[in-house]
Amino acid sequence: MRVLHTADWHLGRTLEGRSRIPEYIAFFQELEQIIKSEAIDVLLMAGDVFDSVNPPAAAEEMFYETIARLNRVYNVSVVIIAGNHDHPARISAVRSIAKNQGIYILGYPTMTPVRIPVGEEVLEIGALPYPSESRMGDLFSKEPEEEGLREAYNEKIRYMFHELTRSFQKNHVGMAMSHLFVAGGAASDSERPIEVGGAYTVTVDALPDNVQYTALGHLHRPQTLKGSKGIARYSGSPLAFSFSESGYAKSVTVVDVKPGSTPHIEEIPLSSGKPLVRWKAVHGLEEVYQWLAEEKDKQAWVDVEIHLHDTPSLEQIHHIRKAHEGIIHIHPVFLGMEQSSSTREREELSMEDLFQRFYERQTGGAQPTDELTRLFLELIEEEESEED
Repeated sequence: MRVLHTADWHLGRTLEGRSRIPEYIAFFQELEQIIKSEAIDVLLMAGDVFDSVNPPAAAEEMFYETIARLNRVYNVSVVIIAGNHDHPARISAVRSIAKNQGIYILGYPTMTPVRIPVGEEVLEIGALPYPSESRMGDLFSKEPEEEGLREAYNEKIRYMFHELTRSFQKNHVGMAMSHLFVAGGAASDSERPIEVGGAYTVTVDALPDNVQYTALGHLHRPQTLKGSKGIARYSGSPLAFSFSESGYAKSVTVVDVKPGSTPHIEEIPLSSGKPLVRWKAVHGLEEVYQWLAEEKDKQAWVDVEIHLHDTPSLEQIHHIRKAHEGIIHIHPVFLGMEQSSSTREREELSMEDLFQRFYERQTGGAQPTDELTRLFLELIEEEESEED
């Protein structure tokens, strides 16, 4: 059977207020073409369908219509799990209706595997949606120390995967899927801290060793993890969401697998998303004007750094933005000054790093404890959920 693994769509996300709907439309058209040309039997979507727990109606409509079309036109079974950005109850509200069509949507973690007939074969999936304490309604440990909490969480995930996969039969294809951060994976700035809401990094040996492939979501860079007994892989996001992803190739993963055999993995590159690129004009405005005249990166989103002696005029800034609608940021860097201005530095820091710096400044240099940082991040998540 042939399985397509994708994740981290983040439907509804914008880039500094710029709509990305045309890019999402192009991605779904490309996804449909891949499903058709690669003769895909099952589509796995490993979490973060949406960018928030209360996505725009247009994003929800795009998602449900696309999944329904792929299922109807190409007879593709679909398995979808909630990520940390998804509202677990909301995304799975239509699960009963969808299941009748071969579409399996899981919001909250359960101990029930998914079994899908594919021709004369069967695909068994130990699917674990974003497994935080709050979503599982479980306290992993009463241990107050951070190290103890992490170990307890790791053991909990190991146990859940064991329970989900222990009934798998050798004459069936066995897979696992989840939305979490496995140690050793390379992150980018566009992922929010995974430890918000009671979820931690897990070790690679917490993943099940009795499956042929583990489909992961959360990290936006495509990558295969080292050290796992089976093949464990992040498919990555279809679009770049941060300039820290500049230069990363985007893709989906096709898994060709038979019962009891090692899967053949193929990475299918995507071309639908606009690239995010950085310009560094060390020769000032004239260099930027030359690039604009050459129509450099005309179809990209652009972050511009300009080295200058004097402050650029509003007219010059307006000219640059008018000449290239994809320019998102313009950072003047004045000669003799360090390039890392406080504003830009803050843009590239995680919420956890910002809190630590704030705490140091307010206390005269003291470091917040891990528990205090964790509580702060939980409060931030609760505040975001209430606003949404």
